[in-house]
Amino acid sequence: MARFDAVLFDAGGVLVLPDPTVLAPLLAHYGGSLDHERHRRAHYSAMKAKSDARSFEGSWDVYNGTYVASVDVPDHERNEAAQVLDRTRSAWLWRHRIDDSRVALDRFADGDVPIGVVSNASGQIEQMLAREICQIGDGEHVAMRCIVDSHVVGVAKPDPAIFDHALPYFDGIERSRIAYVGDSVTMDIEGATAAGLHPILLDPYGDHSGAHFERIGSLHELADELV
Repeated sequence: MARFDAVLFDAGGVLVLPDPTVLAPLLAHYGGSLDHERHRRAHYSAMKAKSDARSFEGSWDVYNGTYVASVDVPDHERNEAAQVLDRTRSAWLWRHRIDDSRVALDRFADGDVPIGVVSNASGQIEQMLAREICQIGDGEHVAMRCIVDSHVVGVAKPDPAIFDHALPYFDGIERSRIAYVGDSVTMDIEGATAAGLHPILLDPYGDHSGAHFERIGSLHELADELV
């Protein structure tokens, strides 16, 4: 039997990334790479560094410094580049679809797996996802039972109370039978654990090798198990 009866997803790092079509030219001014794959890689390296430093939601200095280094901004340009990245990477730039995840969502939906989104966001995530990824209920893209935005509900991960806004949409399913997939140890793994869900880290580059929690390289690994 499958281990889970439902799946919740984080948005940032799982369904979308900061838009490299904006950030690559921005950081190229400081010598950074224009390659979009390098920017995808930089996000996960930066999230690893952010978690290692125990930096919570409002603190992005470690992320910014690691990101610019990961796209080969030279040492003497990194301080200014990190400051510019911090001022440019607004909530509205978390919009670049992760195509691999988008295809996997179709598999969950086709397999009638109950799914939803719980995200630390700024009031924009439902609208952003509706453009080309998913929406609540029937529509152009994948149907979600809920899309919980921390700004809208007034509580953010790692506070486990944010998940209370999603669980009524999964009535009758035990918390321990709901997987939550995120890209942050401090926000997602710890928050979901405290809420009684089963946390899974999306770790496409194996940055967290040897960690005590479950990791997957792609949402397709979980879809293979459940569909």
